Amino acid sequence: MTDSEDPVRVPRLRRWLPWIALVLLLLVAQSLLVWLTLRHESTRAQEEADAIATETAAEVKRDLLAAMRSLQALNWGDPPPQAWRADASALLRGQRLMLRIERRDAALQVLDAADGPFALPLFSAMPRAALDVEAGIACTAARHMAAPAFSRSYFVPGEDGVGQEVVDVCIPLQRGGRDAGYLIGTIGLPQLLEAALGPRQARRHELSFVEGDGTRLARAGLVRGAGLYQAERLIDVPGAALQLRADSAAGRPSLIPNVATALVLGLSLALFAVVLLLARDVRRRARVERALGEALAFRKAMEDSLVTGLRARDLQGRITYVNPAFCAMVGFSEEEMRQPLPPYWPPEFVEVYAERQRGRLVGAGRPAREAREGFETVFMRKNGERFPVMIYEAALVDGQGRQSGWMSTVLDVSAQRRIEELSRQQQDRLQASARLATVGEMASLLSHELNQPLAAIASYSSGSLNLLEDAEREGTPPGPVDAMLRQALERIAEQAERAGRIIKSVHHFVRRRVQQRETLGADQLIDAVLPLVRLQARKSGTRIELDIPKRAPRLECDRTMLEQVLLNLTRNGIQAMENDTPLEERVLALRVRQASPQRIEIVVADRGPGIPAEVAEKLFTPFYTTRTEGMGLGLSLCRTVVEQHGGTLEFGPGADGRGSEFRFTLPAARTPVPPGGQPRQEVADG
Repeated sequence: MTDSEDPVRVPRLRRWLPWIALVLLLLVAQSLLVWLTLRHESTRAQEEADAIATETAAEVKRDLLAAMRSLQALNWGDPPPQAWRADASALLRGQRLMLRIERRDAALQVLDAADGPFALPLFSAMPRAALDVEAGIACTAARHMAAPAFSRSYFVPGEDGVGQEVVDVCIPLQRGGRDAGYLIGTIGLPQLLEAALGPRQARRHELSFVEGDGTRLARAGLVRGAGLYQAERLIDVPGAALQLRADSAAGRPSLIPNVATALVLGLSLALFAVVLLLARDVRRRARVERALGEALAFRKAMEDSLVTGLRARDLQGRITYVNPAFCAMVGFSEEEMRQPLPPYWPPEFVEVYAERQRGRLVGAGRPAREAREGFETVFMRKNGERFPVMIYEAALVDGQGRQSGWMSTVLDVSAQRRIEELSRQQQDRLQASARLATVGEMASLLSHELNQPLAAIASYSSGSLNLLEDAEREGTPPGPVDAMLRQALERIAEQAERAGRIIKSVHHFVRRRVQQRETLGADQLIDAVLPLVRLQARKSGTRIELDIPKRAPRLECDRTMLEQVLLNLTRNGIQAMENDTPLEERVLALRVRQASPQRIEIVVADRGPGIPAEVAEKLFTPFYTTRTEGMGLGLSLCRTVVEQHGGTLEFGPGADGRGSEFRFTLPAARTPVPPGGQPRQEVADG
């Protein structure tokens, strides 16, 4: 980078740096929001798996202990074999998770057995003796503990080649303090999971019993687990332990749905902030109910801090409350205003205001929304000064829904009226400037048109004098008339020359104006004339529409002359809609566009009847006008000013075929760099 480039690039970098920072912050915020949403979804799925695992493990343990207690009750009273078998069959029918019940002696020999009625006999494919190891270990542990004990799970093959995983519960039996045998109940792990499985678990999770190395022993559920969100719980029962796994069917959250979720989350955060504000307001209301004095103090402090006047009156029109802002506005204290006739009413308007007050009393029974109104009136300060105010008044309704008076909001609009008056004066000055510019244009035209006849007069007088001189040289004696004629011709030549000098000086005066160029934004140009345009538009009911880029382009121009161009074009557009355009369609549009890197386009569009073809041919002709009160110099002056700035002024029908559009282009501002390497410093008269 050379030294001459530094002053240009550094301001450009400073201009773009906030935007780059804003974009980066938005990207970081959106990325964090998406990441947090994905993490929330994953955490929620994992927490759901943990909850399902905990809930199911507790249910499985309850079912195992319930089966153990039912098995203990089976041997109550030492029933005979026939009765025992009947009770065992009934228990198997009621406990679907229990597949087989055995009655054994002290040597673990099977004395009697009963199989469940809901499936084939458990040990039909392989004899019980071949699968008796785990039951023996459990019974040995039960004998030593003198309490029921569960065995480790083991696989029992079936006739169809599938089989299932089961667990035995062994209950020791004693008679007279001596071992009398054992009761062994065989519980199927799939049946145990099905019994503990609820609808919520079955829809979204797979439940299974697993070994320590992750081998699945039994499963249940309508779906297959994805293996991403898992939770394991150890079910501790006397003598053994089962490991339960809950595997969610949900996979990793996809990005596209979670972008929408992130947007909703952002809206939710905003809603949460609003809820916090509402919660704070609710807490304040609660404090109001608990402490009336504190609430009244808070309300008074809030009302005292307002800059808008508040006034409450009863049904008879007497003032019941005013805030300090209203007192400061009129200069009277609250005690001074508590009288039948308000002191801030001007004496000349007392009768009018009293009549309006009587009309308000007649309409006191109307609903509150009908009694609400807004109107402008005049109040009087304590020093006698009159000032305009805007009053918005609504019915004051008590807790029972009855009107108890009126509540008014009073705004002092005197400053606004002063601004409108200044705008009107500025409009008058601009109109005067326009008339002066028109006179200057007329002077230029007249000087151009009068120079030729004046030059002819001077030529004729000089020729006549030359003829007289030729006659004298030829010897013709001059007569008394010749002397008078020579003197008259000399006077004519002198006066013609004098008239030419006067016209030339006027022409130089008109052409001598040095244009004060300054660099400013197109929005500043629009804003400068907008108050005057709105004042004129308000008289005809015209709406103003603005279409200006957020970063308005900048241009270098004579601000005063271009303001006059905009005023002329907007005034013509508003006047074009006054007669033939319905009130609801009277819209004047001002648009600013960057037509090219070097050109800026400003458009003034109306919805009037348009410009006829015969008028369009002479539209920019000086002194041509279609209005009786016009001079026909406005558009000609506008085109002259635009062309002096290096632009063009064009017109045509509106975009939708209605009305007219006047478009003029101007060169965009640029900051040239002098040979010294530093940009040229220009002072803009803003």
